Amino acid sequence: MSTTGGRLFIGIDVGTGSARAGVFTANGQMLGSSSHPIRMWKPKPDFVEQSSGDIWQACARVVREAMRQAGASAADVAGIGFDATCSLVALDAHDQPVSVSPTGNDEQNIIVWMDHRSIPQAERINRTKHPVLKYVGGVISPEMQTPKLLWLKENLPSTWKRTTRFLDLPDYLTYRATGDDTRSLCTTVCKWTYLGHKGNDGAGWDADYFKKIGLEDLAREGFQRIGRRVRPMGEPIGQGLTEKAAADFGLKPGTPVGVSIIDAHAGGLGLLGAPIGGSKVTTKALGSRLALIGGTSSCHMAVSPEPRYIRGIWGPYFSAMIPGLWLTEGGQSATGALIDHVIFSHAAAAPLQAEAEKVKKTIYQLLNE
Repeated sequence: MSTTGGRLFIGIDVGTGSARAGVFTANGQMLGSSSHPIRMWKPKPDFVEQSSGDIWQACARVVREAMRQAGASAADVAGIGFDATCSLVALDAHDQPVSVSPTGNDEQNIIVWMDHRSIPQAERINRTKHPVLKYVGGVISPEMQTPKLLWLKENLPSTWKRTTRFLDLPDYLTYRATGDDTRSLCTTVCKWTYLGHKGNDGAGWDADYFKKIGLEDLAREGFQRIGRRVRPMGEPIGQGLTEKAAADFGLKPGTPVGVSIIDAHAGGLGLLGAPIGGSKVTTKALGSRLALIGGTSSCHMAVSPEPRYIRGIWGPYFSAMIPGLWLTEGGQSATGALIDHVIFSHAAAAPLQAEAEKVKKTIYQLLNE
């Protein structure tokens, strides 16, 4: 019988290859965790796609398993937080998936963050030299959302017309959980060119930028399809879990859900804020810290009280990770993917994978040992 008295918290993390959930006490002790792979399609070179429905089902599965491991009941859970990759999700007016794929399959409704189909669009945007670009290191990346949106408009016009909501994956998860279309200051500032220092709730969209790059219809619509309500990470959204989402997760309707954050930034927040030697973390101390977050990619993250404009370094992003501080970041998109390439293209990969399955470990655990 649980005695936690409604003081457990669930963290749901959606990476490139899997969804994970952990059940934690208020002081950070993990009582249970679970992971489940998610599907990926690569229909053409530089095209990487996923399914929002598949990811949601994986989230529901890992939450239930983590709760089982923790021996917790729905009444024990005081709140839920989501983080995920900065992938682009397309939904229609009925919240059903809209294909972003040359295959036309609606199930494939996510352009994954590392998809590079929009390199020509990114190059064209960069040639405008619009002032907004100084907040992305002077050069926008095809891994960001406005080049991908422009690619969809130009190459899949039916998708562009059918889509009522374009969401960052972390914001899709909170939207599906709550029915409230609140966007994260983290996702919109880091990946959508939202200017966080201009304010919340839509004040940071630069209409001139969208008109200049060929997405004038989004500006004309008042940015309804990409988010009118933008709020800081962790702030409670709406009325919490809907009855449908609660049933999927095995939790109580109304359980509080926080505004989302990008997965690397959730890691950066925890790492930069970690106490060292019992010393309290101060703004001055943060100025000498660098977080290195590893996964499919690797990301180096630092914060400062004042903006730092560095050519080729993403940012400065205001309040995108730590409230009131400017974030700058850089890294390598293919770090973990390159490790996988080396491992799984090796002649020993197949027998090693068979051995890993036999002892119920991952191939990485065997290699580490």
